[in-house]
Amino acid sequence: MTDELNLEVYLSISQKKFGIYLLDKKNLKNIYKEEFYLENDTDLIDYNLLINFLDNNIFKIEKSIGKFLKNIVVVIDDNKILEFSLGIKKKIYGEKINKEYLESSLMELKDLFKKNYQNYRIIHFIINRYLIDGTNYTSFNHEIEGSQVCVEVKFICLPNILIKEIGNILEKYQIKINNFYHTEYIKTVFKDSQTDLSEMVYKIQSGYNPSEIVLVSKSTKKKGFFEKFFQLFS
Repeated sequence: MTDELNLEVYLSISQKKFGIYLLDKKNLKNIYKEEFYLENDTDLIDYNLLINFLDNNIFKIEKSIGKFLKNIVVVIDDNKILEFSLGIKKKIYGEKINKEYLESSLMELKDLFKKNYQNYRIIHFIINRYLIDGTNYTSFNHEIEGSQVCVEVKFICLPNILIKEIGNILEKYQIKINNFYHTEYIKTVFKDSQTDLSEMVYKIQSGYNPSEIVLVSKSTKKKGFFEKFFQLFS
């Protein structure tokens, strides 16, 4: 396969299992798949075994595509992952409620998170609900009048130390991490689906959950911070 844009590599990490998948995104099919189950009675990821697993599989994937791997998506399950909901309530004084106003509320919540959880990185940012005068809204094609707004979101976050540890391991193979995703969240979205993990994560990346906001780097040009905001509310 010559078009590497159609390929994505996913690395699944937990205390009980490692998995690596080379997904053909066009056909939603794994070209390469290897999983390794661990007998681990601790709550810690065994990094030595992870390195052995990568040693056994990275070269095989690179050989199959005829190129060195440069990027990878990490799907992780770990007891250090932080998961909680946060909300704000505001009174409205003659101001119309529209997409821009709600985006501003999301920014406030994100900034509040960053101020209080500086040692964590958001990997999933999910909207639980928007209430305007007690009524739940999911569409904002027009401006809405109201006197009170309540916004509630859910954060799923990784500690920076864990991100650094995994990043350092992959650096030895000159591979950079594109994104992190939470295994349990992915499985919750798809519930009892028999779909392969790699395909589920790809669909999440592509906007499968309409309530999730895709975070965009501040350095990304010509895009707002919330890439999916206008898809979500239109």
